[in-house]
Amino acid sequence: MKRADLDELRPEYRREDLAAGVRGKYLAAFQSGTNLVLLHPDVAKAFPTDESVNKALRSVMDAAEGLVDSTS
Repeated sequence: MKRADLDELRPEYRREDLAAGVRGKYLAAFQSGTNLVLLHPDVAKAFPTDESVNKALRSVMDAAEGLVDSTS
C-alpha cells in the first residue's frame, strides 16, 4: 500500500480488519489512579464542587480526630 492509502479513513471497517481486543486491559491502571465516588443527588446538590466536598470531609476528619484525642 502507498503511504497516501494508509492515511485515508475507510468508509466502513469490518471486525476482521481490527486486532483482537483485550477486555479490562487498562482496568488496574485506571483504578489505581482514580478516586471517583458517586454521590446521591441530594448530596451532590449540597456539595456541587470538589472543593466543597473536600472542605466538608476535612472538617469531619478534624472533628473525628478531636474525638480520638479526647478519649486517650
